[in-house]
Amino acid sequence: MRTRTLVALFVAATVGVVVLLFVSTGSSGSKKGTIALGTPTAAAACDKSSGECLPPVQFVDIDGKVYSPSSLQGKVVIVNFWATWCGPCQKEIPAFSRIYDKYKNQGVLFLGIMTDSPDSQTLLNFASDFNLTYPVVRVNADINQAFGAPRALPTTIIFDRNGKQLTRREGALSDDALESILAPLVASK
Repeated sequence: MRTRTLVALFVAATVGVVVLLFVSTGSSGSKKGTIALGTPTAAAACDKSSGECLPPVQFVDIDGKVYSPSSLQGKVVIVNFWATWCGPCQKEIPAFSRIYDKYKNQGVLFLGIMTDSPDSQTLLNFASDFNLTYPVVRVNADINQAFGAPRALPTTIIFDRNGKQLTRREGALSDDALESILAPLVASK
């Protein structure tokens, strides 16, 4: 009987140590106050302990073009949540389009994540009225979960070429502010 008790205590202590090590190493990329279970997943060239990484989600734009996680590697990625009814979004879109057109051939990708559901003709008219030139993706559950549904529109999140999140901004960004963030990112290859 005494041997069984000792074996049970040994097993319980071993499991406790393993769980403690597992939790302490597995939670390095998690938010404070949470515990990440399982083996941490690697994000290409992004150190999760130093900041948020571009989520490994697939984007499909309204034309059917797919932007997979692997196709985004090495690019500066700007993710902008917006809606057609949003006044600040309407003011921001022409500036974003000008900057997108300037940098799109230099490894910069804008993804406009549309949070409302206009029909195709309404969206086509909107794009024409506001000079929208960058890819538009309709929001879905995967995108909302990956980015944490924004509390305000517009919300812009900027990732460097290594997939590291540099900025998350609620509210409109001016073209000067966006340009000041992008210029050094584009220069560093």
